[in-house]
Amino acid sequence: MEKGAISRNDILKTLQEYDALGAESFLSLYGFKPARKFLILHDGKEYDSKAVAGVAHKHSHGRALEWDELSGGVGHAVDWLKREGFQVGASRSPKWARDELILACDVVARNDWRGLSSSDPRIEELSDLLQLLGAYPPEQRAAEHRNRNGAALKTHNIASFHPDYQGKPTNGGQLDREVLQDFLDRPAEMARAAVLIREGLRSGELQPAPLAEDEDLDDDVGAPEGRVLYRRHRTRERNKGLRRKKIGSVLKRGGTLSCEACGFDFGKVYGERGEGYIECHHVVPLHEAGEGTTKLADLALICSNCHRMIHRSAPWPTPAELRLLVLNQNSGREAHLPLPRTAAAVAKS
Repeated sequence: MEKGAISRNDILKTLQEYDALGAESFLSLYGFKPARKFLILHDGKEYDSKAVAGVAHKHSHGRALEWDELSGGVGHAVDWLKREGFQVGASRSPKWARDELILACDVVARNDWRGLSSSDPRIEELSDLLQLLGAYPPEQRAAEHRNRNGAALKTHNIASFHPDYQGKPTNGGQLDREVLQDFLDRPAEMARAAVLIREGLRSGELQPAPLAEDEDLDDDVGAPEGRVLYRRHRTRERNKGLRRKKIGSVLKRGGTLSCEACGFDFGKVYGERGEGYIECHHVVPLHEAGEGTTKLADLALICSNCHRMIHRSAPWPTPAELRLLVLNQNSGREAHLPLPRTAAAVAKS
């Protein structure tokens, strides 16, 4: 808002006017539309953030700003309001994250692919778990964020995408379809992921992973089991003590710190700078193996590129499978990706 700064007192005067006129008359008088993203939360009431910020301008600068005069848009208005100590929350909840959909889809799957009503105890449990999951930070959650009605509606959205569904499609999103397909393609694996998320959230073993705070999971990482399990998986891989023991074990047996998939050796390529460097990959994903003590045999030494390729899409290939893929690719033979498999099969490969 480059026309002039607004103060807390300006905002409080505007909230009083908003209360006196009522939301509809206030917005109509000053030419603003209802807030689509953010609301001011003050004394137990909600106010349209952009409108309040624009009208507050008149108290110190002679006139209210029109909606298109807020130079930075709603984000700029929100920044000013927060700076003056006001709580600003989302006007509606954000799109469902994959972890949330895994929990919801599992409920639908265990209900023979039918949606559930908001009064169903399983929906109450789902809503409670979604609050624990914390896929989004508090300021991005609307007051009704993932409540029973929203959780029940999502189960019906998911059910409407099932191949056997005969009714009218609902307003679910593309990610709903993708998670549903994961459950259809890999039912045991996805059900196990849901169990681990539920148990981990209840016990505190798994910590919330808000989208904005998690830098591990980006568009080039395929983690069908969701963000919280993938982050736990990466935490195990980055355990410095385990990595050090794994490297020591390999060297003690006369091995070298070369990639188990492609043979890349950081020391040979980068000299002294690369000596002793290699990444550690946990061969069995958490959603396949479950919680437990990590053994050195569960770890593989992998270069950065191969590690990235393993995590790029599901199901994750083992280092041996990736090595075969690389050999086939280099020799001109057809390269195949692995099919879904059990944790025991992964451990043996």
